Amino acid sequence: MKMRRAAVAGQFYEGTKESLLRRLEACFSGIKRGADAKIVGAVAPHAGYMYSGKVAAHAYAKLPRADTFVILGPNHHLIGSAVAVSKDTWSTPLGEVAVDVEFVEALPRHIIDVDETAHRYEHSIEVQLPFLQFIFGDLKFVPICMALSDAETASDVASEIVEAAVRLRRKIVVLASSDFTHYEPDNVARSNDLYVIDAITRLDVNDFYRRIYERNVSACGVGPIGAMLFAAKALGAKSGELAKYATSGDVTGDLSAVVGYAAILISR
Repeated sequence: MKMRRAAVAGQFYEGTKESLLRRLEACFSGIKRGADAKIVGAVAPHAGYMYSGKVAAHAYAKLPRADTFVILGPNHHLIGSAVAVSKDTWSTPLGEVAVDVEFVEALPRHIIDVDETAHRYEHSIEVQLPFLQFIFGDLKFVPICMALSDAETASDVASEIVEAAVRLRRKIVVLASSDFTHYEPDNVARSNDLYVIDAITRLDVNDFYRRIYERNVSACGVGPIGAMLFAAKALGAKSGELAKYATSGDVTGDLSAVVGYAAILISR
């Protein structure tokens, strides 16, 4: 069995099981937990847990159990295929997480390639796994990282995901891993991010892209968010909700150059 080792344990999140569990407990502290069966998609941040973990917890606190969690993340390093899925088992300090290989093999693979090199150093998907492990224990997932962010690619990726889910009769939840504005003043980040998030919660993919380009918003997971929205709508999604928004300035106190984080839930 091939293993995708944790690339950012001890950096983005704690490197030992005990310390990581303590961090996750702190992230969920004060947040009411309860699965909402209507949720089919979500956006969660992927920064270091000390900065964005509390925001991410607001998304994970509501997720229902799924047969397969499809996690879409940006390819920050631009290594490997433009749209790449992994078949290897992944490991974190909380244990191993199996990829749903049957799902991967059911993908039409018109645009999605199997390419492990694209995932080797990428953190955007990895940092989501401990949250899923903390909530659900054992689970299966499908990791897809995207170096392309245009709407056409996002639509194609979504079509492949939905086709595989329908063919296998899998109940899936699609997660988009993304931070929002990078290194702008806090007031600018909040204004621009909430402008974009409004389009996401209305499930208006065209307006989402329009608003991203209109204000040149430096969200890193535009493609994953677009693909998640296309897939969620195909799965019957009707509405979206902003569960939590914050910036790194809320943690550091430095409002001069912040990164924006959002937990967004997409429901039938």
